[in-house]
Amino acid sequence: MASEIKAILQNNNGIVTFDGMAVKAGFGRNGVVKAASKKEGDGKTPMGRWPLRQIYYRADRVSLPPLALPCVAITKQMGWCDAPDHPQYNQLVPLPFADSHEILWRDDHAYDVIIPLGYNDDPPIASKGSAIFFHLLHETRDVTEGCVAIAPDAMMAMLPRLTPQTTMLISGD
Repeated sequence: MASEIKAILQNNNGIVTFDGMAVKAGFGRNGVVKAASKKEGDGKTPMGRWPLRQIYYRADRVSLPPLALPCVAITKQMGWCDAPDHPQYNQLVPLPFADSHEILWRDDHAYDVIIPLGYNDDPPIASKGSAIFFHLLHETRDVTEGCVAIAPDAMMAMLPRLTPQTTMLISGD
């Protein structure tokens, strides 16, 4: 049976619920938006139901138990293209990379665990948004650039319960 993570933003308060858990969540700094209206760099989280693609993690910082989703250890040579006109837009790219991109190996802990959501990736449409991840809350901010983020302990509790059929339903006011 498929499971669903519900990510809800109401009155600037974010919450993620899954399998009996309910935890505080960070959303895009400018709230949520219908997927059809999402634009690259708008700071909004796209509403909709999105599959979880796979787990990327910092093996030097996080130890993962056996998981049902595919797992990939992040290296210093990994980035995520956010250049709308590039053929690899909204995809993992090797670093160095000449065009605009996210660096997955970060000094902070926000990307110690990231799960790309299946938003704008099949196929990617230029300027409709990229690097929409389910990741860890930043140590000093409770908002994201358009992702959904939760505390590390909550993420670690959820990870073993995720399956390839798990989806994330993002909604809001």
